[in-house]
Amino acid sequence: MKQVLVACGAGIATSTVVNNAIEEMAKENNIKLDIKQIKIAEVSAYEDSADLLVTTAMTKKEYRFPVINARAFLTGIGIEDTKKQILDELKK
Repeated sequence: MKQVLVACGAGIATSTVVNNAIEEMAKENNIKLDIKQIKIAEVSAYEDSADLLVTTAMTKKEYRFPVINARAFLTGIGIEDTKKQILDELKK
């Protein structure tokens, strides 16, 4: 089971939109996930366990797992490409 971090600035508003979309994609593709909805400042606490970070916040730090920018979920521009990118990572 993959652990996916969904992060935004406060860990509440925009991450909820992204979290719901990822849950839906996982369900449609029979992928079991452990999703953690967090603040971007909390990502370091999961560095040893996470497999993927999907975030609407800016991050300058490098992590050992892939980081996907999910601002497309807020703007609606490029959302299908972002969903495909997330799904590709989940299927690895």
